[in-house]
Amino acid sequence: MSSSKSSALHPYCRLLPVAGSIVYLALYAVAVALYPGGSPVDRTSPGFSWLHNYWCNLLNESALNGQPNPARPVALLAMSILCLSLTFFWYLLPGLFKLSSLHANAIRVSGILAMVFASFIFTGYHDLVITIAGLFGLVALTGTFVGLYKTQLHKLLGFGVLCLLLMVVNNYVYYTGHFLYFLPVIQKLTLLVVLTWLSLLTIQVYRVGKEHKLHS
Repeated sequence: MSSSKSSALHPYCRLLPVAGSIVYLALYAVAVALYPGGSPVDRTSPGFSWLHNYWCNLLNESALNGQPNPARPVALLAMSILCLSLTFFWYLLPGLFKLSSLHANAIRVSGILAMVFASFIFTGYHDLVITIAGLFGLVALTGTFVGLYKTQLHKLLGFGVLCLLLMVVNNYVYYTGHFLYFLPVIQKLTLLVVLTWLSLLTIQVYRVGKEHKLHS
């Protein structure tokens, strides 16, 4: 099992991605409360609309109603914490599977690169970094699915396929413009489902690490 790179870690350290995801969601809730207003549907609407605003609207220097956006620093902090947490997640994940070092490193490196590019989502290169991060993420996901299949973690594999389907729907709507009105809701649903799946994988990594610790 390709867990040598993380075997020295205390088992509880493997839960840091879950903690990071929770902190991310909490900080984004604060950012939502700070957002002054405006959405792609109605630029004069007050506050943040869960139906019509995108998460990335919170990262803009100015809100869509033209006012300065006090939510931006909090949203940037939240995004930084999530990217760091998921970088650590992709570093640890191959230890869950019985894989060759080449396969394990492909998951680890592609996952980490996806997070590196995703961390620049707030810049003017938003669409480009999303595309590049998505390509690296697809490589990491493919390797993860193979690992889950080989390890016979079929429920987690099925949950992962659901996440992939939701991401495909997001990209289809985003790039074609079909059903664009519903994209903000689809985006938030996808984020919650993906973070739940990643948290369940993290807990599985923790359990495996704990077992190794007991038998070492």
